[in-house]
Amino acid sequence: MLFLYTIGIQVFYYLIRISSLFNSKAKKWVQGRKGLFNHLEKSISKTDEIIWFHCASLGEFEQGRPVLEAIKKLKPEFKIVLTFFSPSGYEVRKNYPLADYVFYLPLDTRKNAEKFIHIVNPQMVVFVKYEFWYHFINELYKKEIPLYIVSAIFRKDQHFFKNYGGWWRSMLKKTRHIFLQDEQSHQLLNSWGIQNSSVAGDTRFDRVYYAASVKESVPEVADFCANSTVFIAGSTWPEDENLLIDAIQKNASQWKFIIAPHEISSTRIKNLENSLKGIEIIKFSDLKNNALESARVLIIDNVGHLSKLYSYAQISYIGGGFGKGIHNILEACAFGVPVIFGPNFNKFKEAKDLISKRGAFSIKNSLELDKILHNPLLNTAGKICLNYVDQNKGATEKIVGEIVHVLK
Repeated sequence: MLFLYTIGIQVFYYLIRISSLFNSKAKKWVQGRKGLFNHLEKSISKTDEIIWFHCASLGEFEQGRPVLEAIKKLKPEFKIVLTFFSPSGYEVRKNYPLADYVFYLPLDTRKNAEKFIHIVNPQMVVFVKYEFWYHFINELYKKEIPLYIVSAIFRKDQHFFKNYGGWWRSMLKKTRHIFLQDEQSHQLLNSWGIQNSSVAGDTRFDRVYYAASVKESVPEVADFCANSTVFIAGSTWPEDENLLIDAIQKNASQWKFIIAPHEISSTRIKNLENSLKGIEIIKFSDLKNNALESARVLIIDNVGHLSKLYSYAQISYIGGGFGKGIHNILEACAFGVPVIFGPNFNKFKEAKDLISKRGAFSIKNSLELDKILHNPLLNTAGKICLNYVDQNKGATEKIVGEIVHVLK
């Protein structure tokens, strides 16, 4: 299996290098790793006491962030190395002030893992949710450096739990401890003989609860919303936007709409504008230079604001449900905003929980969306979402209480 894994890693590397010739995200992935080890050696001192946090992308960073910040507060003498696999995480958080060093994660080869861990020499390592890289995990295990996985969640259909999954399960056994989101994951791991886990909950609840309590304002958006009923669509893809167009056209005279596409290339923004002809649109980048009263749709054409914007809405739609899976619904829930999303949500516990509680609603087409928008259940759904977040916070305290003793 290791041979196949190694071949797969190399094939991935060559494919992404080819993609980098015409894909900007792939280009950043490749360029961001050039000269990485030289940069590491020049940046990190041999006397630094290091805690290494790794996240796949921006969503996982937000999930692991409460643990990072709590440990930094308790152990300020330690320096934080933060790594990302994806440019969408690195580019947004490369200047994150609580991390002393931010890098891309090198490609998972044996030599890369040995060299990276030799330079960084962490006293403790935290991977967030889904990241299982064999060579890095194996090297940490050989060096007896404790590795913790936080906010992990497992399903029976994953490769860990297939008849051929023994090699993959061996990675899980090489971690010091796996902090799980739910009891189902705990029972699944136990049934396969993996005993180094416990249920702590999902640290995203702590993150969104804190963000909502701070409630950072965006004055220009507040001016746009004024006293209107506001529908916000966050992290949308073209499939989501095609469905939303009908709802916007029907309700634009009564409501205001905020659309925050998942990708904000000039082409994507232009296509979105063209699909809404006849409706007055304004982009976030133009807010300071235009009259806001007559505009009915605000398009967010930059990153870093979405989680704050849910506070201005009464209804939310979360994108991704017509693709690989929905994006983060908890940011809206933390502000007491009911959530609507597409049909691909079964991998997300919070979505299933909230649908059963009638705080969230899944739709398959524009007709179903129209029915939900005029469903009286929306009047109580927001409070259900708010209570759900409040009842599920606290994972960070459990995790940090268990792992901080490792740091001398």
